[in-house]
Amino acid sequence: MTTSNESFREAADRLHAAAGSGVPCAPIRDLFAAHDLETAYAAQEINTRRAIKTGRRLVGRKIGLTSLAVQRQLGVNQPDYGMLFSDMARGDAEDIALADVLQPKVEGEIAYVLGRDLTQEQLTVSDLFRAIEYAVPAIEIVGSRIQNWDIRITDTIADNASSGLYVLGSRPVKLDAFDPRLCGMVMEKAGEPVSVGAGAACMGSPLNAALWLAKVMARVGYPLKAGDTILSGALGPMAAVAPGDVFNVRIEGLGSVCAAFAKE
Repeated sequence: MTTSNESFREAADRLHAAAGSGVPCAPIRDLFAAHDLETAYAAQEINTRRAIKTGRRLVGRKIGLTSLAVQRQLGVNQPDYGMLFSDMARGDAEDIALADVLQPKVEGEIAYVLGRDLTQEQLTVSDLFRAIEYAVPAIEIVGSRIQNWDIRITDTIADNASSGLYVLGSRPVKLDAFDPRLCGMVMEKAGEPVSVGAGAACMGSPLNAALWLAKVMARVGYPLKAGDTILSGALGPMAAVAPGDVFNVRIEGLGSVCAAFAKE
């Protein structure tokens, strides 16, 4: 194994090259110790800085690994995070080119948009309530720069938490108008359910996930600001994507959102 400093730079370079070429790379976990999350995040940070340097605008964060079952599968006891950039956003029902995401899959989530900054690490749920301007249903289009989704925890962290694109619903809803913990979610393709779940599947409540994220972001130097979007984590299993697929996600109390993929 290479030294720690060399390893996270090599991992970042491999993932950056895969994103640029559109050709997934081999897993990068061989460059890290099995659960060296700090070094994996260092690799993520290199590519975050590269993106910002080229003019990409940071507009939010995403949370991954919010399911206890997935955490157990990867041998961890906490979620992970990734960055959202403006060029990752797509419109509700807008045609999405498959080439825009490597190995895409979709998840139904609740997204929160902030009206206030959350810059303190010692945050409470009350602080979060005051900061959230509104919620919308969301479809996260996850992707992996790693061949065949052959990932472990260090692979996905270094790969910006397997981020791709995201679609937000078009009807903002205030936080007191629905129950984030008890709301049900169904994702349909061609009228048939392909994923079902509820808010409680996401760390007990998507608000728990959002609070975790806000605290971590303040600690690592990327505090959440007014206008930022939080993708708070999947409410049900992922579904694979094929050309021409159209997915509709409905979340109780929030409404619906559509991700439509081009046929070619």
